[in-house]
Amino acid sequence: MKIEVLFSEVCNLYGDLANVRYLKACRPELTIVETDLHTKPRFLDEDVALVFLGSTTEQGLKLVTEALLPWREAIAAKIDGGQRFLAVGNAVDMLTEGIRSDGGLAVTGLGLVPGQAEYRMMQRHNSFFLGTFEDMEIVGFKSLFGHIQGAGDAEAWFRAVRGVGRDGATAAEGFRRGGLMATSLIGPLLILNPPLTKWLLRDMGLDDTLAFEDAAMDSYRKRVAEFHEEGRGWKY
Repeated sequence: MKIEVLFSEVCNLYGDLANVRYLKACRPELTIVETDLHTKPRFLDEDVALVFLGSTTEQGLKLVTEALLPWREAIAAKIDGGQRFLAVGNAVDMLTEGIRSDGGLAVTGLGLVPGQAEYRMMQRHNSFFLGTFEDMEIVGFKSLFGHIQGAGDAEAWFRAVRGVGRDGATAAEGFRRGGLMATSLIGPLLILNPPLTKWLLRDMGLDDTLAFEDAAMDSYRKRVAEFHEEGRGWKY
């Protein structure tokens, strides 16, 4: 069973790649394959259990979208057919209609989810996030130049309890579309949220026993409790 990591040579910020390393630590039988910017993504032709796309730089945003745009229709068909595709951090911005900024950055997105990322380069947003998904609480962090506007009532992945959602104002955070799971949270997400990692492993048909499970759960419960503290501001 394979996990495909897309473009790790540029999509490697905020410790995002540790999400995949943790899945491998949980289930050593998983095979991790890395696809570079000049190679057609394997999941379009091969059986891949999970595709992972992480955060990148502003220049990386252009490189990644240019690499994926030729396969846009094929990617859409795959995720609508249930292909698991996990995108975190500013990777979600590349899945929208595009990215525009007051600094002149202009990126054509894949259009897999609605809306457009609007960047304000001198007004970076940093905050923590406490939200919900199904019967679990989700924690994470945001560090971004702007929010996604115009997504409307598109299906969200998480719902914010403290912190902000995808547009900076409402509770809807991230997107779901078929097998696509996209969020602007960093952290890395799966290490911070062992219940979510268990959910993902089960969805992949695997045993959900986690590496370092007791320590992971202890840290998770402590962080959830801290993020619930009324006197704790969520911006930093």
